[in-house]
Amino acid sequence: MLTTYEKMAVVIVGLLIAVAANLVMEMLNMPDVHMSNTTGECVKVLNYAEGDRYSCDNLPKRYNHVWVL
Repeated sequence: MLTTYEKMAVVIVGLLIAVAANLVMEMLNMPDVHMSNTTGECVKVLNYAEGDRYSCDNLPKRYNHVWVL
């Protein structure tokens, strides 16, 4: 039989694993925004998540910033 402390530890570890998995999924689905190295303007947006329709005119709040020539 598990003690109360051990039960709490199992719940906390489970929650930490769930939060970590959620963060990894968010990072993998974050769009890439290609910015020109010379002008600093958006060149292209690569959407990875199904349903994302971001563009240079409609940038997401969070994205991977990629410098291009």
